[in-house]
Amino acid sequence: MNQPAENQAKVSLAQSSPTVGTFRERDGALEWSGRQETVRVEPWGPDAVRVRARLGGPLLEGLPGALLDEAPPTSSTVKIENGTGRLTVGAITVDIDAEGRLRFLCTSDGEELLAEERAHFWWPGPRLYTAVGNGHHRLEQRFAAYDDEQLYGLGQHQHGRLDQKGLVLDLIQRNAEVGIPVLVSSRGYTLLWNNPAIGRVELAHNGTRWVADSARQIDYWIAAGDPADGQRRYSAVTGRTPMLPEWAAGFWQCKLRYRTQDELLAVAREYKRRGLPLSAIVCDFFHWTHLGDWKFDLSEWPDPAAMVRELADMGVKLVVSVWPSVSPLSENHPVMEQRGYFIGTQYGPMAHADWPDKEVASTVQVAFYDATNPDAREFMWSRIRSNYLEPYGITAFWLDACEPELKPGFQENLRYWAGPGLEVGNLYPAENSRAVYEGLHASGETEVVTLNRSAWAGSQRYGAALWSGDIGTDFATLRRQIAAGLNTALSGIPWWNTDIGGFHGGDPQDPAYREVMVRWFQFGALSPLMRLHGFRDPGMPLGPDMTGGPNEVWSYGEEAGAIMERYLRLRERLRPYVLDVMREAHEEGLPVLRPLFLEFPGDQGCWAVDDAYLFGRDLLVAPVLTAGATARTTYLPAGASWTDAWTGRTYEGGAAVTVDAPLDRIPLFLRDGARLPIAG
Repeated sequence: MNQPAENQAKVSLAQSSPTVGTFRERDGALEWSGRQETVRVEPWGPDAVRVRARLGGPLLEGLPGALLDEAPPTSSTVKIENGTGRLTVGAITVDIDAEGRLRFLCTSDGEELLAEERAHFWWPGPRLYTAVGNGHHRLEQRFAAYDDEQLYGLGQHQHGRLDQKGLVLDLIQRNAEVGIPVLVSSRGYTLLWNNPAIGRVELAHNGTRWVADSARQIDYWIAAGDPADGQRRYSAVTGRTPMLPEWAAGFWQCKLRYRTQDELLAVAREYKRRGLPLSAIVCDFFHWTHLGDWKFDLSEWPDPAAMVRELADMGVKLVVSVWPSVSPLSENHPVMEQRGYFIGTQYGPMAHADWPDKEVASTVQVAFYDATNPDAREFMWSRIRSNYLEPYGITAFWLDACEPELKPGFQENLRYWAGPGLEVGNLYPAENSRAVYEGLHASGETEVVTLNRSAWAGSQRYGAALWSGDIGTDFATLRRQIAAGLNTALSGIPWWNTDIGGFHGGDPQDPAYREVMVRWFQFGALSPLMRLHGFRDPGMPLGPDMTGGPNEVWSYGEEAGAIMERYLRLRERLRPYVLDVMREAHEEGLPVLRPLFLEFPGDQGCWAVDDAYLFGRDLLVAPVLTAGATARTTYLPAGASWTDAWTGRTYEGGAAVTVDAPLDRIPLFLRDGARLPIAG
């Protein structure tokens, strides 16, 4: 790190009675050592510090984490006196007392942002290390709780809560449950638990506790500032998302699944025949010869080059599903096993899931390539490059089941290249997206979008879009996606979407489900990415021949189809605005979906709104989330005027308003006279 010369040159010690530790200043950082523990607090970007702590030896460098290798150059001041230490970095000040306890303060007024808290007056302290063998510990980091604090972020979850105070959340990756350990507080700080270990965070009313089941040292980062500043600071140290390619801002068509080249092309041709906007169409799983071959089955997809050319002529991008699992029938399995490219185990074989494959009557036991191994990433990418990119020019990929989808999910038994499963397991989805990102860049491709079912802190820098997984198909599930998307946004992932209509079922002939679809489609049109997907009724058993019912815009009847077409065209009109907001994400780290308090942190009423959001700065979206509703009440933030985009009526912020919301209308409000082509 680049520090002022006077900090680089100074090394000072301060010791007090035998019951307290030792302080040291070095290169702009402040260290405390005592009772065989070392704690280092150092500048890590403007208004931010990184804290690392370890028992039984010097701090370890190079452990897996989300922070970039180099922090932005930042000046700091260190003061050691009277058995205490103080480090100041812009808006944040850190005090360390003689016992090694930390307090984080707002520099301008000295107000406490966050403080470590002991579990007991004698033992244990705020940091607990419980040995689990071989130098690893079960780590606990405790902080005080505050009655007035509201807590957001922490990835994507299906509990439906925006404010997560009072919850216990597993730090683990599962389908539809994505653990991203970034916490945004109403008290004016953003915290990253910079540790990919399996564990949990407890946001109790008597304290906050972060737990890593097995790791080697505590590591977290904290920045002072309101939520928008926190997003800017966080993205600067974990990497900002690339600029979204223009094609990806349009409409994506998908279903489980198009089984052949002719079937997929027929759908794309019908969109064009009807004059409906279409930017991308997705080729789902089982298009391959065997799982892990990473190539088309030419008996079903006889001329991929011609398919890609025809789609390109229609202005449509082909997105292809790529899984991280490898069948024993795959041509790649023997060499990958020999070279050690699979996730290993402490006990038992390297197969971690049962899955159907072609040419067998039953499931087979599949392995997963080890995305934490750079050689394994390069091998997997070499197959994708040889079988999709070079012959056909395919550059967009759907990275499904990338938690990875283990059955059963016993991380204790896994051995990754980067470390034991309990220590590094959450890292996998980010490293998987990294494989494609770095591979495409090495091949000269600069526009990268991958669609991922899981993510971790820093995934955004690899062009990873997250979707909310295999979810239900009712209004209650739709309602939960609002909080899921907003908390994902506050976790540093700006590219996010849901399966429009949900995933598990849904009958296109059912009037009740058609209403769900219409309302979900409206929400999808005002999401960062707009993608229609699902496993519609009537479904088929899991296997290479499976498909679901129809899932195209015209599949839902004349009334619903006409409304959906209307929102397809709205999305198309809004694409320039979508790309402007995406540029803010790329350049500043601000999310696309924004909770109201991100733009209006001084309005206390905004902190409780969990059923509406801002799409960028200028558009407030209030989705209809209940069956049969024809009106919608929503809160409008104080400090701005808000114009109903459909009627032109203007309201002053700071109060709730009720507006008409017939089936063909999602309530939309324009901020301070902003002009967007909503009504056409």
